[in-house]
Amino acid sequence: MRARRRSARPWLAGIVVLCIAAVAAAAATQHLLGMQPCPWCVLQRLIFLAIALLALPGALLSAPAARLVSSVMVLVGALAGIGTALWQHFVAAASASCNLTLADRVMNATGLGERFPQVFAAYASCADAKVKLLGVPYEFWSLTLFVLIGLAAVKLTLRRR
Repeated sequence: MRARRRSARPWLAGIVVLCIAAVAAAAATQHLLGMQPCPWCVLQRLIFLAIALLALPGALLSAPAARLVSSVMVLVGALAGIGTALWQHFVAAASASCNLTLADRVMNATGLGERFPQVFAAYASCADAKVKLLGVPYEFWSLTLFVLIGLAAVKLTLRRR
């Protein structure tokens, strides 16, 4: 007897929830623990929310094509997040200023820092935002989530019909 394959919809719904929870946790550590974000930090928040929006159609719609497209787009978003977290750790954190970096330009172009400063305004330089949470560099927490989301997206994308 063949094992019944589970639907991708709960996986994509879980990604939506995980991404929103990640942004909520980042905002909580900012406002409750005083961990002020840099432009690369808030760009990662934006990427998490973009991934949530990309996963949402696949989670809500029953069409296999919607799930496939959502899975592929989530993978692209996760790769962008992985690159952003790695860049923040290995390049930006060694810089005294984040002014005019890609993250700074993207966030300024979106206008989200002015519209929603509680979540998207960068208040620290990259060097000042170099903090640890439970002994782990903060950006590695988001890196871990991006990798897990990416692995889930690969699994959903490569799944047989």
